[in-house]
Amino acid sequence: MSTELNRVIETVVKEKNLQKEEVVKAIEDAVISAVESISKKDYEESGFEVQYNYEDGVVELFRYKDVLVEVSDPATQIEISEARDLDPEVEEGEEIGVMVWTSDTMADVNDSENNDGMFSHEGFTRVAIHNAKQKILQKVREAEGRVTYEEFINYKGRLVNGVVRRIERRTLVIDLGRAEAILPYSHKAPKEFYEPKDRIKALLLEIDTEKRVPRLILSRISPDFVKRLFEGEVPEIADGIIEIKAIARDPGSRMKIAVYSHDPDVDPVGACVGIRGARVQNLIQELQGEKIDIVPWSANLGRFVSDALSPAVVNKVIIDEAANQMEVVVDEDQLTLAIGRGGQNVRLASNLTGWKIDIKTEEQMKKEKDQSLAMLNTLPGIGHVSATLLFNEGFRTLEDIVFADSENIKTVLKEMGDKEVEEIIAFARVAFQESVKEQTEQQASEPVTESEAAQEPVEQASEPESKPETETEVTEEQPEQSSESAEETEVKPEEDGQSS
Repeated sequence: MSTELNRVIETVVKEKNLQKEEVVKAIEDAVISAVESISKKDYEESGFEVQYNYEDGVVELFRYKDVLVEVSDPATQIEISEARDLDPEVEEGEEIGVMVWTSDTMADVNDSENNDGMFSHEGFTRVAIHNAKQKILQKVREAEGRVTYEEFINYKGRLVNGVVRRIERRTLVIDLGRAEAILPYSHKAPKEFYEPKDRIKALLLEIDTEKRVPRLILSRISPDFVKRLFEGEVPEIADGIIEIKAIARDPGSRMKIAVYSHDPDVDPVGACVGIRGARVQNLIQELQGEKIDIVPWSANLGRFVSDALSPAVVNKVIIDEAANQMEVVVDEDQLTLAIGRGGQNVRLASNLTGWKIDIKTEEQMKKEKDQSLAMLNTLPGIGHVSATLLFNEGFRTLEDIVFADSENIKTVLKEMGDKEVEEIIAFARVAFQESVKEQTEQQASEPVTESEAAQEPVEQASEPESKPETETEVTEEQPEQSSESAEETEVKPEEDGQSS
């Protein structure tokens, strides 16, 4: 039978992609909620039973009543003659379910005949019906949310396409066709601008299940968003021939991406750029003009960091593995280019490689070396040759000497015994403490400017490793590296990194 309720159920099932049983269960639960609010009892103790009549397309509410010859409470009792009109085989003392309400009366709740009859007699007020309708909507939303979760859980971490439906509270609400998703402003580039009806592509970052209705959360700044874009544009990446090793990004401004080819015959940078730059230009267009630097990944740290700093030309890289730090030496005319506007180039290169990068010119390096050698020459028993040996092994400051293992110093200064080395360390400790004291007093006497006051306090350096950095010349092939030493790499970068 086609009833109004049945038509509503069929419409909800079709439009919301739900199972009919889910919608029916939601309606039954809603009526149960109304029963509990009126009877002030749990459903199991109320004496009522709710069921959906699939044949007639209505929800029916039954109340179990005791079958008696004489009735004192019509709400819970029924005369045997009345009961046998419903079930001829019922006997005195048994219970029988009496229909007291059907969903057809919902539509006529304002009708005086219904209000004066059984509907109002059983306590179903307008408020109860209103609550029931709200419960139905809530249950439908929850069921719809479960379907959404089940449908989209396999799309997590993948790209989805949608249309901007509306903007609310610094959030874009995106219509994905069968569900709505949200793209918080914090998950898009600052310069990206969208209006309702604009098409948009984003990564399904996560499905928030903390609330009753799961929320689909999108992102356009996640590294995985960039990876999926490259996979869609570069078949060699999708096929696993080329691997994206690392991504560093200032969303909306610039990104650096390190790629590696598992096939020596495939150029990873050229494949990503495409013929006449077609592939990378498509990506730039999707990212609304964001610049893309494609860098070849290398196990040779010196080579990798020099390529990461492209377009600057790097002369030398000094690697201090113990401190996870690199000193990069460039010509004077390359310094600004290596650092980049606002430090962007070196910051992205640092994020891409995972190393702290300190960029210096040849002149700065020479000046620092002269200062270090002069300081080392003040130590007892240290001449120019010994100072140079210490410097080349990474002992460049008083602090390096103070916190060094005496055995490491003896390894460098082989002609010295334990006593001489201990004297060097003791002398360095006194000089270091005096230096720290003078620096502290000087800082205390200087007035604090507004710009300095606004800066975050500098963390105190922790004690360095027992053996500081050393320098060794390395070739293009990356040698085995000691985790306690630094290495100096002469770099002659090839023109293999590309910027768009």
